[in-house]
Amino acid sequence: MFRQSFISNLTRTTRLTPAYARGFSSTTLRAFAIPKTQKAVVFETNGGPLLYKDIPVPTPKPNEILVNVKYSGVCHTDLHAWKGDWPLATKLPLVGGHEGAGVVVAKGSEVKNFEIGDYAGIKWLNGSCMSCEYCEKGFEPNCPHADLSGYTHDGSFQQYATADAVQAAKIPKEADLSQVAPILCAGVTVYKAIKTAALPQGSWIAISGAGGGLGTLAVQYAVAMGYRVLGIDTGDEKAALVKSIGGEAFVDFAKSKDIVAEIQEVTKGGPHGVINVSVSDKAISQSCEFVRPCGTVVLVGLPAGAVCHSEVFTHVIKSIQIKGSYVGNRADTREAVDYFVRGLVSSPIKVVPLADLEKVYELMEQGKIAGRYVLDCSK
Repeated sequence: MFRQSFISNLTRTTRLTPAYARGFSSTTLRAFAIPKTQKAVVFETNGGPLLYKDIPVPTPKPNEILVNVKYSGVCHTDLHAWKGDWPLATKLPLVGGHEGAGVVVAKGSEVKNFEIGDYAGIKWLNGSCMSCEYCEKGFEPNCPHADLSGYTHDGSFQQYATADAVQAAKIPKEADLSQVAPILCAGVTVYKAIKTAALPQGSWIAISGAGGGLGTLAVQYAVAMGYRVLGIDTGDEKAALVKSIGGEAFVDFAKSKDIVAEIQEVTKGGPHGVINVSVSDKAISQSCEFVRPCGTVVLVGLPAGAVCHSEVFTHVIKSIQIKGSYVGNRADTREAVDYFVRGLVSSPIKVVPLADLEKVYELMEQGKIAGRYVLDCSK
C-alpha cells in the first residue's frame, strides 16, 4: 500500500508587494508574507501542454479566502478537465485540481467563518448561489450557477488558490494535510454515494473500481458505516490493498470467467448495493446484472460517453434502483472529514512534486494507480 509520512507544511514566504497589500488587514500582513507570483501547472488548450510555470498569486474577492495550498490530490476528473472530453466546457487557460489542503493566508472583507492561519480545503464545488431551490434543499452541487474548482475556477494545482468561504472545507488543525487532501473530493464523493444507497447496516456493498483513489476510500467508509464490502478491480496489488483496508472479499474482473455469477456466489445472491467508481461503462452495466433483487446501483464514476445499460424486463422483475450521486454538500463534507479525523478512514497515498502532474496523468490513463497520488505544491 502506498503510504507517506507527513511532509513539513511550513509556509514559504517572500516579500509582500505594496500593491498586493492594499485591502488586507494588518493581522494578515503580520501573519503571512504573500508573494506576488507562484508556481502552478497550467494548460491553455484542452489536451495541450501542461505548463509548470510562474503565474500571479490571485487576489481573493470579498467572499473568498486565499489558501496557501500545501498538498493537492489528483482526481480522474482533473484528467477529463485537461482533455476536455466532458460536455461541460472548462475555462481556458486553466489551473486544474480540486483536492487542495492548506492554510488560510488572506480573506475578503465579507468572510466571517475563517480566520488567518486556519486550515482549509478547496473542493470541487468552489461556490454556489445559496438561493436557488437546489441550494435551499442541500443539493448545492446541483446549483445551476455552481462554480467548480479546477474546471470553471482555477483550482489547487498551484501554491495559492482562492475559494468561496461558504463552500470551503474546514479542516481541524490536528489533521495531516497530505492525508486529508483526497478526502475533500474522493472521500466526500464516495461517502455521499454510500449514503445515497440508503442500505441497512450489515448489507453487502460492492465497490466497482475498489483499488483506485475513490475505491479505496469507498471501501473504508463502507466498513466504518457497518457494511460488508466486496471489492471489484484487477491485479494482486489492488486485491491486497482492498483486503488490508477492510474489504471482506475481492473479485478480479480480468481473471473471473463469469463475473456476474462469481459476485452473486460470494455475496449469496448479489450485493444489496453497488457503488460504481470505475471508469468502465461495461462494469457499470454489469452491476445492474449482479446486484441483488430490490438492490440499488449508484453511479459515481463519469467515463466520457458512457451509457448504463439495464435490460428492462429484468430491471422491473428484480425491482432494482439506479441512482446518480454527485459529490456532496457542506454537511457531507463535514461528516466525511470527521470520519478521517477520528481515524476511521485513511488515504493510501503517494506524494510527488507538483511538477510531476503529467507523469501522474500518464499512470492514471494506464490504470496503474493504486490509491491516490498527492502533489506536494511546494515542489
